Amino acid sequence: MKPFLTMLKIEWKLSLRGMDMVIFAICMPLVVFILIGMIYGSKPAFPGARFTFLEQSFGALTTISICAGGVMGLPLVVSEYRSRKILRRFQVTPVSPAMILSVQLMIYTLYSLLSLGLLYLTGRLFFGISLRGSLLAFLGSYLLVLLTMLSIGMLVGGLAPNPKIAGVIASLLYFPMLLFSGATLPYEVMPLGLQRASDLLPLTQGIKLLKVTSLGLPINHVVLPIMIMLALTTVCIGVSLKYFKWE
Repeated sequence: MKPFLTMLKIEWKLSLRGMDMVIFAICMPLVVFILIGMIYGSKPAFPGARFTFLEQSFGALTTISICAGGVMGLPLVVSEYRSRKILRRFQVTPVSPAMILSVQLMIYTLYSLLSLGLLYLTGRLFFGISLRGSLLAFLGSYLLVLLTMLSIGMLVGGLAPNPKIAGVIASLLYFPMLLFSGATLPYEVMPLGLQRASDLLPLTQGIKLLKVTSLGLPINHVVLPIMIMLALTTVCIGVSLKYFKWE
């Protein structure tokens, strides 16, 4: 446990110095959330809706930090360590691939949870939003989405041979999910064809689940998204641990 905590402390400090995650995982979703709140205020999401546009957007906006950390941040850090021969040095120490990935998972989990807390407090204090669904159901859904995105990042970071390739793969995954999954552009306003295409993105399924649990809507339509994310998470974690490349 002590080596894990020591490594976590060091990696956390290094991450804070870079400021990338502070900007994209903490500041960016908070700014977007505040802008939506200022523009739409307490307007209903659609005529006759019992929840506001901001409440409908809350679940989707919480995934911005998840996507930034899991799909973009994690692969780049791990691939950079491989390129700089840092992972090779770890190979002759008690540090295992699982510990390295677990430390990075913990760091990006902390960023995501911090972002979630800030978004909720901001919405509660300044815009009067509330969680209309079950808190446990929402947190369970949130953790599932977080785990799925981090597992994808683990897979890319564990297999990409260098930071350049990792960056290309991460960008091909990150930007489509950020733009077309509903994290920024609302899924409901997309044309039908774009909605069907975005349904292929795992983050789209996660956002659907978060919206249902945060708004207290019937959950009978989210069984398939849950199964998809669980299956994807299992495959990504298993492959990344088995085929992790030290150099």
